[in-house]
Amino acid sequence: MKKITLLLIIAMFAMVMAACSSNSNTPGNGNEPAPSETGTSDPSANADPVTLKIVYKDEGTANPVSVKFFQELEKALKKDEGLNVKFELVDLAQGSYAENLNLLLLGGTIPDIIYFQGGDQQISEQGLLEDLTPYIEKSTYIKDIIMPHNQTRMESYPYLLWIKPLASKTPVVRADWLNAMGSSKALLENPTVDNYYAFFKELVEKKPGGGKPSYALTAAGDITEINFIFNSAFGLDTTWLKKDDGTYEYSKVSQQEKEKLTFYNKLYKEGLLDPQFITKQWDTKEDAFYKGEAGVITGTAGKIIDLYDGRMKELNGDDANLVVLPPAKGVAQGFGATDVTKESRGLAISSQSKHKDVAFKVFDYMASPKGQMLDRLGFENEHYTVKDGQIELNDKYYKEWYARFWEPLEMKSETPLKTPLLGEPGSKSLQAASDFYTADNGFIIPEQFIANWDAMNNLYKEYSTDFITGKRDLSEFDKFVEAWNAAGGTDITKYANENIK
Repeated sequence: MKKITLLLIIAMFAMVMAACSSNSNTPGNGNEPAPSETGTSDPSANADPVTLKIVYKDEGTANPVSVKFFQELEKALKKDEGLNVKFELVDLAQGSYAENLNLLLLGGTIPDIIYFQGGDQQISEQGLLEDLTPYIEKSTYIKDIIMPHNQTRMESYPYLLWIKPLASKTPVVRADWLNAMGSSKALLENPTVDNYYAFFKELVEKKPGGGKPSYALTAAGDITEINFIFNSAFGLDTTWLKKDDGTYEYSKVSQQEKEKLTFYNKLYKEGLLDPQFITKQWDTKEDAFYKGEAGVITGTAGKIIDLYDGRMKELNGDDANLVVLPPAKGVAQGFGATDVTKESRGLAISSQSKHKDVAFKVFDYMASPKGQMLDRLGFENEHYTVKDGQIELNDKYYKEWYARFWEPLEMKSETPLKTPLLGEPGSKSLQAASDFYTADNGFIIPEQFIANWDAMNNLYKEYSTDFITGKRDLSEFDKFVEAWNAAGGTDITKYANENIK
């Protein structure tokens, strides 16, 4: 492990030195070029095509829909904008996208367009991501669809763009299984932690799927997704909790956190929580849900919930349509506070790219009415048809399609929509996320604390996992708090109390 770490450090150092010597216009040095000055390529339709390398979770050469999408985008850019662009999809190995992406970047392969789902801050701090602010200011379309929360996040962290509605993760369950449970009414009308527990227990004991589910709840790799259901109920509704004396403490070292982990340990011991949730990936988590091994999962509100719904009905029949469950109610109720300091995921442009201006023109085109037609609706006569001057979406659209780029609240289309963009589960989940929205009080971790912050988060993940699985007794929670403070928690808590307004 030490050898691997050393090699990664050496690779990063070599890459940064090369970047600094080859490109003096990195973000943050006061010499950011205007959009018209970036890049050296001629993207006009009559020139040779400009190749843009793009790495994007789930969008690889093995996915025929992805391949066709970017081929169609190439045609649309040439037809509508006179841009001759060729996309080259960069494939990553199976496993953690964030980890594999960082290995790719640390190895010196830096695509022009990069989708991040974590791990971006350490890359941006090396000057390897482009400040998108001047591009947005001079854009034709993006500046008109960017939302207030996007603007707030871009002001403090201008390297990731993700124009999507505010959408937390929401829990879902099959309707046929929900209706078979005697505890369902109490859960829906009064979703206390106790009523959630009773529902989970009945679901596993009654097994409405003929021997399924094996457990009530699963997640991908850690408890983050489960927290969307239960955090607020335990009073964990912000990253930094205000105590009675007016000072702030980090939520994960609070007594409220200990109470929540005690509840999770109860779910685990009684077989209600997937015993393999620690090793689950996104695809295996979803597969467990579709196959009936898990009764409940969480998914991003909106289109993702519709995709889950479409796949579930395809495999298990129309009676298996999904129902969105409410967040647990207790000290408070909600799907957790929303971080407005920076985008937690999004698209970036490499500061080392020779085609930065072309890459952003792609971003801007996807915000145009024609770009939105492709991005939001899919392929004509495959995902939708135009009849009597109206767009009619079909079942394949609801089961398969999602926007790769932007989803502004209002889609401007040259042709009116006859059918809604979201199905019932997607609409209800998005409405629930909106109804329970609260802003977080977190902040971007200063550079001097980042190494410690990563170590502290790893410490929390280790201890919390051990508490849940019973490898450590929860009587050791204070020992964890002491270790967290010693690892840097004391300093960052002091910083939080000095800076939280």
